[in-house]
Amino acid sequence: MTETEIWTKWESQVVNGIFPLRRFLGRSNHSVVFLTECRAQNLANAAIKIIPADPARAEAQLSCWQLAASLSHPHLIRILDAGRCKLGGHPFLFVVTEYSEQNLAQILPHRALTVEEVREMLPPVLDALAFLHRQNLVQGQLKPPNFLVVNDRLKLASDTIRAANEAADLAADVRALGATIVEALTQTRPALESQAVVPSLPAGLSPELADALRQCLSPDAGKRPTVSELRKRIDPAPEAAAPPVPTTQVPVSEVPAPEAPAPAVSARPATPLPAASHSLLPPAASGPASRSPARWLVPAASVGLVLLAVWVGGRVLRSNTSSVRPIAAPIASQQTTVPPPAPSPITAPPMASPVTHEEIPAVSRGTRDSIRGQIKVAVRVTVDRAGNVVAENLEVHGSSPYFARLASDAAKKWKFAPADDPSSREWLLQFEFSRSGVSGHALGRVRE
Repeated sequence: MTETEIWTKWESQVVNGIFPLRRFLGRSNHSVVFLTECRAQNLANAAIKIIPADPARAEAQLSCWQLAASLSHPHLIRILDAGRCKLGGHPFLFVVTEYSEQNLAQILPHRALTVEEVREMLPPVLDALAFLHRQNLVQGQLKPPNFLVVNDRLKLASDTIRAANEAADLAADVRALGATIVEALTQTRPALESQAVVPSLPAGLSPELADALRQCLSPDAGKRPTVSELRKRIDPAPEAAAPPVPTTQVPVSEVPAPEAPAPAVSARPATPLPAASHSLLPPAASGPASRSPARWLVPAASVGLVLLAVWVGGRVLRSNTSSVRPIAAPIASQQTTVPPPAPSPITAPPMASPVTHEEIPAVSRGTRDSIRGQIKVAVRVTVDRAGNVVAENLEVHGSSPYFARLASDAAKKWKFAPADDPSSREWLLQFEFSRSGVSGHALGRVRE
């Protein structure tokens, strides 16, 4: 049995009677993440991260999450709840956060960011770090999985935030930021355990930014720039005022109030979310306005992969809620600009309209703009006598797991005309994702 199969057995359990484990999302060496919901915040989608309850560090960890839950900044992931729980008879800690399907770690295996994308990404990141550092707090785990996108906005993970024990902790944030930016530009992360050797940087990088990155990676903490100094060197515009810290904290179950000013914990209080990090809706409008967002684009068409993370001109994948609409009798594409696909060898010629309802995945304009060419996903569905889809199976995954999952989820909601034949029927549905839009076709009944 694989580790994924082990974790998926937890699906359908409910943490403390409040947070259902709806779907396994990913894991790291010390944590596991599931899709859940947060009714208290009226969020249909949230993420719950579960870690073993280490008796020596549990209270310190809960205090850190309590502290992070009290913060409000447009570029920090919101912590919605946290506490203790038991699963399978074993004690765990959990933290519930906003849900995000995109993070920088999902992009870099396929391509590096452009210089322009990095320059647009830096201001919101520096705003968030400056906000933390002014309160003597650090993010603590600046690496690609913790650079997340939520509803058009770049955010840093908050579940790793802790109090800075000394100035070196603030400098460590700067060094980790420099390493992440270099990794974003080169797809190679400098080794911070020893004196970091900076890989060859792109030719289009300005001398000022290249020099700033090298200083960030200096093994001597005293030679690294502060966040404010780094911001001025990258963008001389005045730094935005810090957003106020709310007086009313987000409720966090079973979490003791932190000691003033903030709890001191070890250098690694929590493990960052895994590559499938997830965290959802932006906080109330407060604090600095979002700067021009970076554009996390897809790789070239020759690579044949569309990234799961896109941040294009301030437009990101929004909610995955599919658009629901009844359709007229003919089986036709929802986008007339997309040419019809070649007939599939496993399908019979199209039949007269058996479809009574199509479900087309909702994809934001920013995400569509990132697509180069066309992505086709084919889903075989099994339909019962009443016309409901009772099973689905991906026949053609396409070049992106993200779009494949959108197509599979939408296929479950298609409806067909009832049939007198008591046996189930199988149909092949094809979804096409392109810059012009998203379309869905029932190609035909699958031959038995």
